[in-house]
Amino acid sequence: MDCMTSEQRSKNMKAIKSHDTKIEVILRKALWHKGIRYRKNFKVCSCKPDIVLTKYKIAIFCDGDFWHGKTTEKYTVKTHANYWNEKIKRNIERDLENTIELRDNGWTVLRFWESDIKKNLDMCVETVYSSIIKRKT
Repeated sequence: MDCMTSEQRSKNMKAIKSHDTKIEVILRKALWHKGIRYRKNFKVCSCKPDIVLTKYKIAIFCDGDFWHGKTTEKYTVKTHANYWNEKIKRNIERDLENTIELRDNGWTVLRFWESDIKKNLDMCVETVYSSIIKRKT
């Protein structure tokens, strides 16, 4: 079972950030340095992308490798495995629903994995920049 009390677990889970994560800040700083201006956590349709370029209708999501299901085999969940597997599965489904809704409403959706932002930041920024160029024409 859990080695923490419910109050300790609650406090721990509340400390997990849902916005302004390290990977979001890294990508935002790189975009700002390139001269790309954005809004953060701006509500579009029924979701809040991490970064929104309203002028070009581009929504950018920075997805954590574990929380959004890229590398679940890399992490071994030792407690409450069923709960966490279902949670990650639901996150993946929600991501797909958000992507479909945004695209149906004329938005370009870009999703970057945590590991890609950390290892290939220039490629991520270039992808955003090329998407802006496509939307301009």
